[in-house]
Amino acid sequence: MNELIVKDNIRIEDIIYEIRGVQVMLDSDLAKLYGCANGTKTINLAVKRHINKFPERYMFQLREDECKICSRFQIETLNKSSNKRGNNIKYLPYVFTETGVAMLATVLRTPIAEEITIRIMDAFIAMRYYIGDNEYRLSNVETKVIDLDDRIKLLETSFQRLGEKKNTSDIYFNGQIFDAYSHIYKIFSDAKNSLVIVDRYADNVVLDIIKRLNTDVTIITKPNNLLTKQDIEKYNKQYHNLRVVYDNTFHDRYFILDENIVYHCGTSINRIGYKTFSINLIADKDVNGALIN
Repeated sequence: MNELIVKDNIRIEDIIYEIRGVQVMLDSDLAKLYGCANGTKTINLAVKRHINKFPERYMFQLREDECKICSRFQIETLNKSSNKRGNNIKYLPYVFTETGVAMLATVLRTPIAEEITIRIMDAFIAMRYYIGDNEYRLSNVETKVIDLDDRIKLLETSFQRLGEKKNTSDIYFNGQIFDAYSHIYKIFSDAKNSLVIVDRYADNVVLDIIKRLNTDVTIITKPNNLLTKQDIEKYNKQYHNLRVVYDNTFHDRYFILDENIVYHCGTSINRIGYKTFSINLIADKDVNGALIN
């Protein structure tokens, strides 16, 4: 077997490089594998005599940056062997693709050309399988990462919905006046730009709560209710954030925050604490949208 392979214990796969997206072999390595007496000169002369058989897709000369890459790999490979040879590159070498190597074998006449060519072809095939298998594994890993990312997003959405549903309903029993008022004030305080209070029986109790808010408030209530025009005028002379709309079509009580968030209240604000009732966040966006519209 060839001295380079046997004596230096180097696999052909280790001297196949990927340059410009294709697998290639250096002319110097091929000269050693084929046992060319004059090294790359023998290959150069053989190629020149049959130049028409070696288009650029079969053989091309390396650029300086590409040469440095191959040189680095050569140094690493040679350092693994027992025979340390010089590794300075004095010229920009040529490289041969797999097809170019097969063509080169037809124009070289060395005792081991046939055997070495078969081993080189086997090495190219092995490298293709290796690269293909790794690309498949990388693709498979990428697919699993994407699938995992989708699962994480699904979990995040589920947790978000769970968080939205958590504590969306609070019930207050007869006598829990302070707790109920505190909760309502907390809900009203969450409004950043606007607050709509739908309450048929709104009165001065509502005014006492909203006077501490820094947002515009609209109260929708039935005509001729407990909230008089005098009350409204006196309130706005001091706080300037109240608008009252008279509408007799509502039965239930609602709190609408920033035209987005809607709460349902089981009793009028002026009756809080007298009977058991609940305050519920309406999570259904379609219901919210219909009510707001």
